[in-house]
Amino acid sequence: MYTGLESCLAFYTVLQSLGPAATCLTFLYGSPELDAANQFFLTLIKLRTYKTNKEIALLFRIKEPEVYNIFVTWVRFMSLQWQMVDYYFPFDFKSKFPSTRIIFDGTEIPIKKPSDPVAQQATFSTYKNRNTAKSLIGITPGGLTTYVSDCYGGSTSDRQIVERSTIKVEKGDSMMADKGFNVQDLFASQDVAVNIPAFFKKQNRIQGDVVLSDCRISSKRTHVERVIGLGKTYKILTHPLNHSETILSSDIVFICLMLANFRPCIVPKTA
Repeated sequence: MYTGLESCLAFYTVLQSLGPAATCLTFLYGSPELDAANQFFLTLIKLRTYKTNKEIALLFRIKEPEVYNIFVTWVRFMSLQWQMVDYYFPFDFKSKFPSTRIIFDGTEIPIKKPSDPVAQQATFSTYKNRNTAKSLIGITPGGLTTYVSDCYGGSTSDRQIVERSTIKVEKGDSMMADKGFNVQDLFASQDVAVNIPAFFKKQNRIQGDVVLSDCRISSKRTHVERVIGLGKTYKILTHPLNHSETILSSDIVFICLMLANFRPCIVPKTA
């Protein structure tokens, strides 16, 4: 409930994945009295419940500034520690899309309206009709998150984020995305294909093979939507971030999606 992890064993498994450095962090404002396990617990509570620093301070019987000190330090540390993970391909997916390296989609999280007019304009999302931070999420066909881009202002287009991304692909690979990501030309020089549902403009009839292909792509692309939804069970991604949290938005989004990797996989191996 408080951490998003299913058991005490899962909690310590995630903590252990961060390595021995977790016990000797350099904090912004001096070392806290809490041990590493409780510092990690505090951070997960903040991510999962989005309680105020005052509420968390009362829960741990520490001072409010100490909550901020722990949270910021651990968010930055966790973001730096977690790297790419091993993955599997569901059997059905591998047979139909054997070269698919990554499935990607964009997501937006709310932020509080900046005081600076330029920042207001840069972060305003016409799609969400509010100020947001926007990022690109990539998962394996097996449902594990392996790529999370930096966050950009909500006015940034999907194409612009893909152009700035550091997605690692090899010759002959393919990627899968929503029809809004019309970015095939960006990867053509690398001999990498981007599979998206076709656009239909004023067509009275759609060929059967195109419909079948689109259905297959759409059914598999929903995997990334499910994973993003799992990440957003951490309430910090659904409540408007304040200014200091917005600065950490890239790290926060990354951590929440990585934490989803430690939860039961929502993509069956026969999906």
